Amino acid sequence: MRYVGIALGLCVLLNSLPAAAAEPGKQQAESAEIKIQMHYLVHLPKAYGADKAKKWPVLVFLHGSGERGSDLNLVKVHGPPKLVESDPEFPFIVVSPQCPEKQRWTPFLLSGMLDNFIAKYSVDQDRICLTGLSMGGFGTWDWAIAEPNRFAALVPICGKGEPGAADKIKHIPAWVFHGARDTGVPLSGSLDMVVALEKAGAKPKFTVYPDAGHDSWTETYNNPALYKWLLEQKRTPAEPKK
Repeated sequence: MRYVGIALGLCVLLNSLPAAAAEPGKQQAESAEIKIQMHYLVHLPKAYGADKAKKWPVLVFLHGSGERGSDLNLVKVHGPPKLVESDPEFPFIVVSPQCPEKQRWTPFLLSGMLDNFIAKYSVDQDRICLTGLSMGGFGTWDWAIAEPNRFAALVPICGKGEPGAADKIKHIPAWVFHGARDTGVPLSGSLDMVVALEKAGAKPKFTVYPDAGHDSWTETYNNPALYKWLLEQKRTPAEPKK
């Protein structure tokens, strides 16, 4: 089976109770129908479908602010969606959504997209990994904090998170990357999260490129060791609160 690259649209439909017009002096329920379309790229490994029973690991990639818009070709500029164009045997299903122009990554919408995707494809839900660069690095931290039992591993690159929420994701293996000379997103964006995770009891991996500026993603995504590490990860649920 050859490489498959698919551009898909997701329609998220939210429904509540039907209602007539509100009556003065009385509180009552109303409903709103909201349709939101998200477009994304899908890469299926060359061997996908050969074994109908096989569940595949998934790598979700969140691009940076420069790739926002309605042209999915922009999503192929960096990272995994760029790599799979020339590597049909890349061992993950790769899902690469596109953020609309002038917007930022929203965990709620991303979660709906991923749920829709999982319903269509043969996915190992214990091996869904999340990565992103710059704005996508911010999105990686945000989505993981919003859904701490969703992912097997996190790879935020030159991003920034909320250190106060580190305890929520201390159980998720993380490999964090940043350039020491980054003037777009200072190194402290990643360092503060790594320190917070360590204080919470986690053992994140942290790679700092001493001579790199904002582009700390090219070397990261070209490193085979990253994908070897990701393939070794499996989801571990957070410990229930006592």
